[in-house]
Amino acid sequence: MTDPNTVAAMRADARAIFSAGIAAADPYDATRHALLEHKSAIDAARRVFLLAGGKASLAMMRAALAIVPGDRVTRAVAVTNPENAGSRDGLARVDIHVGGHPLPDAGGAAGAAAIEAAASQAAAGDLVICLISGGASALMPAPVAGVSLDDKIAATGALLRSGADICEVNTVRTALSRLKGGGLARAASPARVLGLILSDVPGDDPATIASGPTVPRDIDPRQALDVIDRYDLAVSMPASVMDHLRAAPPRAAAPEEGIENRVIGSNAISLAACEERARALGYDTVIAARWLDGDVAEAAELLIGTTIEAAAGHARRLAVLAGGETTVRVVGHGKGGRNQELALRFALAAGEMVPGGPWVMLSGGTDGRDGPTDAAGGLVDPGTVSRMTDAGMAPADRLADNDAYRALKASGDLLMTGPTGTNVADLQIVLMAPDRVSADT
Repeated sequence: MTDPNTVAAMRADARAIFSAGIAAADPYDATRHALLEHKSAIDAARRVFLLAGGKASLAMMRAALAIVPGDRVTRAVAVTNPENAGSRDGLARVDIHVGGHPLPDAGGAAGAAAIEAAASQAAAGDLVICLISGGASALMPAPVAGVSLDDKIAATGALLRSGADICEVNTVRTALSRLKGGGLARAASPARVLGLILSDVPGDDPATIASGPTVPRDIDPRQALDVIDRYDLAVSMPASVMDHLRAAPPRAAAPEEGIENRVIGSNAISLAACEERARALGYDTVIAARWLDGDVAEAAELLIGTTIEAAAGHARRLAVLAGGETTVRVVGHGKGGRNQELALRFALAAGEMVPGGPWVMLSGGTDGRDGPTDAAGGLVDPGTVSRMTDAGMAPADRLADNDAYRALKASGDLLMTGPTGTNVADLQIVLMAPDRVSADT
């Protein structure tokens, strides 16, 4: 029998470890430190333009305004999502736009247009500081000529439902955008461009994060068509999207001279902070994956398998950690997100099969929002499934309908954090305490 006090203590530990990962991606501190290192470039610039896009936009903008002298700032524009648009203290001079995520909307399109217009005002001798964070791909839609915003929204929705990973989704979005794939840097030329970037993608490649608005690269529409064919999406795409991708010639990269991009926060940094906090709480640690991706069912199997293997003969408390971004193929009509579904799948598959003693599993988005819900993810334990059934919920049926939110709400296992102001993808935490080891050892 699992000791409920032990499980409760471990659930608190899981939250504390997750919080350490979020704190390591604090956008204000990361931006401030990076700009202090570029103070000479700021002082040498004739004018400074501050352009921010993503879920951490306002925190990053606030840090930039604390470093860049007010009389040097010519324009300041930011686009963020509704959950992170609340506090505007110290941002009176910033042109703030609120856009949709994960699906773009008219608010985001207006913000993208304002950013593009501001960048186009920059000239030689000016410095354009671009503050990029997770979510910017959706939050800054700037469709190419011939593709309407509604068609861009429809294309994005089809991609997100298909199970395509974030890199594949961004490949298509880039081919349909004026700003992605170095388009923002092109608009700012010949000014100097400094991109400060919070990464939410594997490998932390600036060209992939937020579809790389400040990273010049060649754009070949055939790569986008390959993604569409891979997921059999041609019939789901608006005609204007397919017409553009089939007819548009490859787009050559803009010159890279005068452009510098720096990744100042990432999932890898947050995962390392989780590991440090877990050890401080007395857990031995195992990294299951430094970038956990692919289908959530496979991810759940990997986490369970790694936990079973690591726990074999293990006499101390154990933390199995991962970070990344999984995918869900939506076939049902329920409510949820990839982290909630991963947590529910883990609970259903693990049951009592994880050996050695009580366990808890947390899967959460570092932005505090999982899919189109108000939850960051799920936090489950051996009692999760029974609590669901006691509440009249059939968890396997909810999973089949992509309705993890309803199931986890019934069992009291939704992970609720509220908006965090940052976004470096997801974190997974599995904790085990062997029966013979006290939870507070």
